Amino acid sequence: MTNNHLVLVSGKSSSGKSASLLSMDKPEGVMYLNCENGKKLPFKSKFKEHTVTDPTQIYQAFSEAEKMKDIHTIVIDTLTYLMDMYESTKVLTSTNTMQAWGQYAQYMKQLMSQIVAKSTKNVVFLAHTSDVLNEAEMINETMVKVKGSLMNQGIESFFTCVISTKKVALGKLDDKVAKSSLFSASAEDKENGFKYVFQTRLTKETVNERIRSPMGMWDIKETYIDNNLQNVINRLHEYYK
Repeated sequence: MTNNHLVLVSGKSSSGKSASLLSMDKPEGVMYLNCENGKKLPFKSKFKEHTVTDPTQIYQAFSEAEKMKDIHTIVIDTLTYLMDMYESTKVLTSTNTMQAWGQYAQYMKQLMSQIVAKSTKNVVFLAHTSDVLNEAEMINETMVKVKGSLMNQGIESFFTCVISTKKVALGKLDDKVAKSSLFSASAEDKENGFKYVFQTRLTKETVNERIRSPMGMWDIKETYIDNNLQNVINRLHEYYK
């Protein structure tokens, strides 16, 4: 069993991850799981918001969501803080840290294979990226950084669709997005000279990032699109229908 409507939105801090949720359809049907110490969203939302203080609450939230017909999307903000929370509350407090680190990895694996895979909802994970030196190749890779064996496996390996939030100068985007119906620059964007976007495909400048999607999901003109998560969910439904 797999969940075809699953996406990882990764990006540096303040690059527009949470803001991409602003234009979600039927916001009352979004279950928003806040793993960042209750930090407020950057806009007023109508989401069903829950502050997560223990990693096991994620399992409970997915179980409850399945009983709620009005819930169409579950958002975990962020996966990075969720795994940090597991480390703080489960690993560092354990009398057997070696065993606890093994359970840390199993938590993520079970979450993805037993909980997320069986969910009938759209599932969105937001995550922070870091630049990490690959000592074997002596290059910096941009990835979602976690601890232990999960770092070697790569968090992105659990996802077929991984997109990245970016803040890009409009001058660098004009030719690349000229014919895309999923891109538009507002008057404020033009005044600022930059725009918050999603990057959906790798480019020669970003070959060391872990952006990826199924073949044919995004046209080359859709390499950069509006920072609007609803468009991504719509495309997932179109692709897998």
